[in-house]
Amino acid sequence: MSLDPRALEDKAKKTLQSAGGGFSFFSNKEDKYQNAADLYVQAANAYRLERLSQQAGACFKAAAAIHRDKLNEPDDAANIMIDAFKVLRKEYPKEALDCIRAAIDRYVQKGNFRRAASHMENAAEMLEVELNDRVQAIELYDKAADWYEEDGAKALANKLWLKEADLLALEGKYFDAVKKFEQVANSSLDNHLMKYSVKDYWLKAGLCTLATKDLVSARRSLHTYIEKDPTFAGQRECQLLADLIEAIDAGNQEAFTDKLYAYDQMSRLDKWKTEILMKIKHQIEEADNEFA
Repeated sequence: MSLDPRALEDKAKKTLQSAGGGFSFFSNKEDKYQNAADLYVQAANAYRLERLSQQAGACFKAAAAIHRDKLNEPDDAANIMIDAFKVLRKEYPKEALDCIRAAIDRYVQKGNFRRAASHMENAAEMLEVELNDRVQAIELYDKAADWYEEDGAKALANKLWLKEADLLALEGKYFDAVKKFEQVANSSLDNHLMKYSVKDYWLKAGLCTLATKDLVSARRSLHTYIEKDPTFAGQRECQLLADLIEAIDAGNQEAFTDKLYAYDQMSRLDKWKTEILMKIKHQIEEADNEFA
């Protein structure tokens, strides 16, 4: 039989109030504060069972405040704020963001950058998915990646820089996206586990350059990618970039579409590439209309 969360919360409030009422013969203030915090956590978990996320989050936050302000246990407070984030994330994402930021601040103060980065990544994903806030998600992915790198977790940093680059491109910040894709590609060339993926990073960087309407830079970049990674010259991704450059230069929409169709038959174009390619195709159509 599950406990009544409302009764637990009410008991937690009364215990907290009694802790401020002076010394008790049977228990000191610290014990009362600890009991109050424990009761708030119990109430929060009981509310979770009833799928009452806002009430659960409020109780977790109350418990965290006791650990932080009354028991001088900021680490425990930070961990409980992560629990609050988890229960609030789906239905109350903005409130959840405040919770996880508070926890992250504590981890940074302690120099625990790996843990801070992991939770910053979670916050960025929530911003991207639940709140559809790409701009703020980009900022948080970048910060998390920097912290991963500082902690020696290069692979985790690269993963987030790639996410950041994807969002930058979707926001039309093509030059910034190119820098991130190229940064990850360059750092992956000597990594046997990552090298297979470099061709995709070059392709994404090349598509972003094409989206800037700068064919001169697109040709120069393609030449640079081949110089840095000679194996790229024999890849379908390299041939696709070369074909698209020529089709765009000729203003040939049919050739552009045909080359994409042929590539898609061999290597399926994902949602991101399709969206960027549609923007590039639209630019060709606009150029045709100008000369019509």
